Amino acid sequence: MSQLQRALILGSTSRYRRELLERLRIPFDVVSPDVEETPLAGEAPHALATRLALAKAKAVAALYPHAVVIGSDQVADLHGEPLGKPGNHERAVGQLQRMRGQTVVFQTAVSVVCVDSQFEQTELAQIKVRFRDLSDAEIEAYLRAEEPYDCAGSAKSEGLGIALLDAIENDDPTALIGLPMIRTARLLREAGIDLWGAIKP
Repeated sequence: MSQLQRALILGSTSRYRRELLERLRIPFDVVSPDVEETPLAGEAPHALATRLALAKAKAVAALYPHAVVIGSDQVADLHGEPLGKPGNHERAVGQLQRMRGQTVVFQTAVSVVCVDSQFEQTELAQIKVRFRDLSDAEIEAYLRAEEPYDCAGSAKSEGLGIALLDAIENDDPTALIGLPMIRTARLLREAGIDLWGAIKP
């Protein structure tokens, strides 16, 4: 089997990552990775994101050794403390109250793995986000409108969450949404995926 014929799998249940990968217009399947996401003792946010992205890709690649598998993870980094998905309204309020007026680094890692070709690479995008000094009323209104409880750090910049921010600094614009597409496209090319083969003239 040539690499140009390999199936592509997104090892993620995130609808945000799925929508981003669809921008490349190449067919792919989605498989949920079975990975424990609890941080290790003393683990830095960037190390956590990198470890989990690779673990997700490898978990799915082990089941589909002929395929090229993408794994990704994002951790909000508040002065070295990892902030994950809040899961509910109360925790989201607490996260945003702590982040207001602060610069938070969203550590977004992507891994591409293929067992058959022994390809395994990981890259990290670091996005600096400066939050406005938000009032409790603004936080409450935002959370009620967006319900971003499945987003790291409770921030969903592609929607109303953009109004929470003063500035964003990064070199891979989609990284804040959950998948750094410049890096992802580069890794897929290096893994042998033809990004243009599915485009009809």
